[in-house]
Amino acid sequence: MLRFLWLRILKAAGGLVLFAFGVYLTIQASIGVSPWDALTLGIAGRAGLSYGNVSVAIALAVLAADALLGEPIGLGTILDAVLVGKSVDLFTWLAPVPEAAGFWPGLLLLALGLLLMAAGQWIYMSAGLCCGPRDSLLVALGRRLPRLPIGLVANALQALVCAAGWLLGGPVGLGTLLSVFGIGAAMQLVFALVRFEPRQVRHESLKDLWAAPGRRSRPAGTR
Repeated sequence: MLRFLWLRILKAAGGLVLFAFGVYLTIQASIGVSPWDALTLGIAGRAGLSYGNVSVAIALAVLAADALLGEPIGLGTILDAVLVGKSVDLFTWLAPVPEAAGFWPGLLLLALGLLLMAAGQWIYMSAGLCCGPRDSLLVALGRRLPRLPIGLVANALQALVCAAGWLLGGPVGLGTLLSVFGIGAAMQLVFALVRFEPRQVRHESLKDLWAAPGRRSRPAGTR
């Protein structure tokens, strides 16, 4: 049903905005950001552009790579590419949270940001509209390197992105290392609290939605 699809789109968008607020908090923590954010901020600083504009450009480039690699593209993938970066720009402009004045306040802000990012991922993923561009890229690389554990592939990708961000002057620090390991821990905690199992979500791509636009009477993210 079309009305139900719009509700799923709104749900995904709300989760992505919450995720973006978490990203904003990790930036305000000022102790280092995640590898992808370090790359984004490094390019933004060099090019004189906003975080959001660079984030959207990177996401769209990764999305194009996903499509070339044959990964399914969904409405959620496109929303992720556009909405997260511009939402971070909005929060930066509104400035609801000041930059942390020291390490311990920064650490607290980073932890809160990671938890909000995990909560946003739960809401966004449960809509069942496909993964974000970066997650899809990881899946695509994992499929093409079947002899390597997916965790090793993820670490190699993060290391490459982090190195590029550092070379471009992105804010790499202790918070970067904490983000790499903390995002997974925050996801496990939040997902356990809400009893959410992401592997049970049935995602629908643009192709799926186009092929059967009126056949659903319940969430695609449920079984």
